[in-house]
Amino acid sequence: MNPPANDLPDLSPPVATLRVAALQMVSTPRVDDNLRSAADLIGEAVAQGAELLALPEYFAIMGMGDRDKVKVREFDGQGPIQDFLAASAREHGIWLIGGSLPLWTDHPEKVLNSSLVFNPQGERVARYDKIHLFGFRQGTESYDESATIEAGRQPVALRTPFGRIGLSICYDLRFPELYRALGVTDLLVIPAAFTETTGRAHWEILLRARAIENQCYVLAVAQGGRHENGRETHGNSMLIDPWGELLDRKMKGPGIVIGDIAQARLAEVRASLPALRHRVL
Repeated sequence: MNPPANDLPDLSPPVATLRVAALQMVSTPRVDDNLRSAADLIGEAVAQGAELLALPEYFAIMGMGDRDKVKVREFDGQGPIQDFLAASAREHGIWLIGGSLPLWTDHPEKVLNSSLVFNPQGERVARYDKIHLFGFRQGTESYDESATIEAGRQPVALRTPFGRIGLSICYDLRFPELYRALGVTDLLVIPAAFTETTGRAHWEILLRARAIENQCYVLAVAQGGRHENGRETHGNSMLIDPWGELLDRKMKGPGIVIGDIAQARLAEVRASLPALRHRVL
């Protein structure tokens, strides 16, 4: 696996604390409706002091069928979904992570499922294309993301005034080697649309494991409810500290998870249990 992209050296001292927010949604098949809902949640989180905000996977569309997202895919760097993200970040002066949106690929029936990061000036500073594609079959419930999504290949971490942020999307959560490939991170942002079946069984366990083993904060932002296409997503968005403790959560329905992440807490955990320095492999 290649080294993480978008990871330029930054010798400036990190910001001591940062207020972050996960914006849980129950997205519909209509992009315009979803962008309005996202705008409302962004406004609410900013009013509570959030400086870095993240939207869930498929925040802009949860279609009636898997191929609906292909119809609204955008070329990299242009399109109404990307314009919305850039304008929202610039208007509110925030870091904004667009959980995932469908971007163009050469395959006529597929998209890249991509997470984009915008800085407070509204400039895009990172893009991550989902690497691991979900496949599941149990009884009448089945999913095959590879039918409509082209897998990414490149891990992505980026420098921010707070520290290093690692990006991933949903099913990536099950592959700890991806997070090891990112190196030492201060915050992992994990947008998702976990099904109720798999989420109820594994979502929180895996999230807390990623926080504990990487000794970093985890901001997990999910779709959470019954969608118009009949799919039920697990929700349970949460903010987890480097010791694996839950700082805030939202179980179901649209809403906000919010809290402060602190360099002092990272240093405390890493000093008391220096597991990252004890790694051999």
